[in-house]
Amino acid sequence: MTDFLDRHGLSVDSRLTSFIEQQAIVGTGLDVDRFWSDFANILHRFSPENAALLAKRESLQAQIDAWHQARDGQGIEFADYRDFLTGIGYLVPEPDSFSITTANVDAEIATMAGPQLVVPALNARFALNAANARWGSLYDALYGTDALDADPAKAGGYDAVRGAAVIARAKAFLDEALPLSGQSWTDWTGGDLPLVDASQLVGRRDGGLLLRHNGLHIEILIDPASAIGSSDPAGIADVILEAALTTIIDLEDSVAAVDGEDKVLGYANWLGLMRGDLTESFDKGGKTVTRAMHADRQWLGSDGSPMTLHGRSVMFVRNVGHLMTTPMIRLADGSEAPEGLCDAVITSLCSLHDLKGLGSLKNSREGSIYIVKPKQHGPEECAFTDRLFDAVEDMLGLARYTIKVGVMDEERRTSANLAACIHAVKNRLAFINTGFLDRTGDEIHTSMRAGPMVPKGEMKGSDWIAAYEDRNVRIGLACGLSGKAQIGKGMWAMPDLMKAMLEAKIGHPKSGANTAWVPSPTAATLHALHYHAVDVFARQKELAVKSAPGLAPLLNVPLARGRNWSQGEITRELDNNCQGILGYVVRWIDQGIGCSKVPDIDDVGLMEDRATLRISSQALANWLLHGICTEEQVDAALARMAEKVDEQNASDPLYEKLTPDGIAYQAARALIFEGVSQPSGYTEPLLHKYRQAKKAA
Repeated sequence: MTDFLDRHGLSVDSRLTSFIEQQAIVGTGLDVDRFWSDFANILHRFSPENAALLAKRESLQAQIDAWHQARDGQGIEFADYRDFLTGIGYLVPEPDSFSITTANVDAEIATMAGPQLVVPALNARFALNAANARWGSLYDALYGTDALDADPAKAGGYDAVRGAAVIARAKAFLDEALPLSGQSWTDWTGGDLPLVDASQLVGRRDGGLLLRHNGLHIEILIDPASAIGSSDPAGIADVILEAALTTIIDLEDSVAAVDGEDKVLGYANWLGLMRGDLTESFDKGGKTVTRAMHADRQWLGSDGSPMTLHGRSVMFVRNVGHLMTTPMIRLADGSEAPEGLCDAVITSLCSLHDLKGLGSLKNSREGSIYIVKPKQHGPEECAFTDRLFDAVEDMLGLARYTIKVGVMDEERRTSANLAACIHAVKNRLAFINTGFLDRTGDEIHTSMRAGPMVPKGEMKGSDWIAAYEDRNVRIGLACGLSGKAQIGKGMWAMPDLMKAMLEAKIGHPKSGANTAWVPSPTAATLHALHYHAVDVFARQKELAVKSAPGLAPLLNVPLARGRNWSQGEITRELDNNCQGILGYVVRWIDQGIGCSKVPDIDDVGLMEDRATLRISSQALANWLLHGICTEEQVDAALARMAEKVDEQNASDPLYEKLTPDGIAYQAARALIFEGVSQPSGYTEPLLHKYRQAKKAA
């Protein structure tokens, strides 16, 4: 039974009070009693407005539903649709031309281009791996993945043939990024380094050279005595790339955090990252391994003076959105506190340890706190976040705009009003990012009553997605983000398919985005190659002279009117979606795993989180609503796919088989059959309900 304590009229989970009073506030100079008083004031001040914003979402959705129903299957004329959305306040006027004024942003976010990781805050090992992924071995990344055309490594020791292919590919990269005069890196035997551009050599130390290209560092490790270096003409033992410049420590889509126990674990890990003292011990090959955060890297600059490079990713923390409340704090009227308000206060409190230098390592050298705010609907909600962060800064004694915000452009009302959303946070914006998975889920839900949607796999070919991705970059550039903030792109979801990633994901820097999400540190190292192949900031200058696509393609609803569905098409789509839903939900509900590599229907491992679940559940809810399939067909698909998911998880000793009366199965079914009524099509309310039931059981 959870104990609750009174703190200035708040009923607070005792685990949270202990964490705040015995860990998070210690050393900050804040008074404990004043902290709780100010926290209570923030909750009571902002909770009603939070509720009003959610009510407006529902009001707008009801009006959109009614408009589509009144048309009774007629086609959608853009001008009529635009005028209707404007009339109800869904679309707002574009602001006059402006540029963001954000200051004190770390270079990794503002003036550098490179990969970004997103990891669950509840998993300390993953968080440490991500923080330490700032630097990665190119040799290891090529050798241990399918990135090369060469045959996979043979089992049982080092495969010299594959090793040679790795070295050849790495040196071909060096020839492209750091060309030598009159020779290839393959032929270089050491000594003087005849670079075509001598300024690329920026540092030295025993056993290494430090070079720079497109703003990213490359370390050449020289160790003639090592197994690899002994066979190299110059003794090169490895090529280390500056890789994951930034990492998002996630309290949202990739975690299953439903109560005080879960939330405190996430907050504690964030505090450890901000202090630099987070560690995690685990068994590896029969030995206990302890992982900690990497130190900074020391070099001698080209003039012989000491030079320090940041050893870790610069970290954001992703708070939850405006929707959910949390049972860890109850207000004076007995209602649960909005979880996003709690996240803003507590994660910022933890970040004080970084700003005040209370730990052993630094995150932001510019004195900023970086919070990603997801799932905001339009400029009103962004302005609400701006005012909330004002209040948190005042509460914690911080200068205005110390807290920077990352706005996820992942809801339709935000992407349709992106410039106005940016304007609402123009003094603290450090990041915009397309989240095409959640954006697809919202596309389906917003137009749920318009008609049946195209199958999930065809969505990427829709007009609105191309316009959405392009508008995000071009509007960001028009609002002055280049050199001041990140413009990001979404995740590569297949962590085992690195060759395919290398072929496809170069499109992100080419699009003008100076970061994009990758699923692992290894993927970050490989994706870093793209930022050497493309000068992103030069590309941004090229793109800035062109205007963004208009609203017409963005608001082109991906309907499948008049399509004659074969029974085979319907069955395949039902099986595909039901398998994905069950495979993800069973881990979320039974094991509390919010993000993991889940085998798809073809047994390809995909990184799944709530955003992918939102698409699948909304797609089936839409088809049920419009009679493309029946309840009986969906139930039959769930039964078939439960057997497949059981088989795919047979080797997991913690796995519980899916049964129709099981909590996880019931959760998966509810997500489909109650999908139309879920707020914005979000999965959180049902997932939290069933996970809490599982924990109680």
